[in-house]
Amino acid sequence: MARLPVLACFAATLALTLPAIASAQSDSAAQSLIDRLKPSGGSGTRGLRLPGEAPAPAPVAAPAPVWSAPAKPQVPEQSATARPPAPRAAPRDTTADAPSVSITVTFPTGSAALTPTAERALAPLGRALASPDLAPYRFRIEGHTDTVGDAAVNQALSERRAAAVRDYLIRVYGVPDSRMVAVGFGSSQPLVQTPPQVNEPRNRRVQVVNLGS
Repeated sequence: MARLPVLACFAATLALTLPAIASAQSDSAAQSLIDRLKPSGGSGTRGLRLPGEAPAPAPVAAPAPVWSAPAKPQVPEQSATARPPAPRAAPRDTTADAPSVSITVTFPTGSAALTPTAERALAPLGRALASPDLAPYRFRIEGHTDTVGDAAVNQALSERRAAAVRDYLIRVYGVPDSRMVAVGFGSSQPLVQTPPQVNEPRNRRVQVVNLGS
């Protein structure tokens, strides 16, 4: 009979210890994301542009006046043909080297609804983005798909899924809307290169990119 109080005490201690262990593990997962998303040293990510955004023009100094002899008038050649202007280069994604993480988020096929498994996967991210360590930064929430299905359908689906993740982080973890932008990339930027119509779970992901302060 003397063992009953001892067993009861042990059970009470265990009940108090298990939540603490789970909490420590959760904090560890969030801290890992903070370390990966926070710029290291003084390099920072301040002033990064979104893809397609034109860079700010650099100031141009006025040229110093230089005297030269009057140029002779040029007579255009009758046989010369006008050349079309050279095509402009596509803007480069300047966030390519920014701190980022990829998270596998489970969605039902063809749906943007978050499953309980998806919400558990997003929990450390929510705590990380809501932490004081990442409070000064803005983030891009990217939706990506694998190559199965029509490219246009995957593009629209990735946009809805990125928006669903952003809205979840706002609603549940209080991350300000102004700190996140949701973008869908469809199957255009696979994490793992595959031929078309390949079911690759690693490509069905959400990527979070630090856009700077």
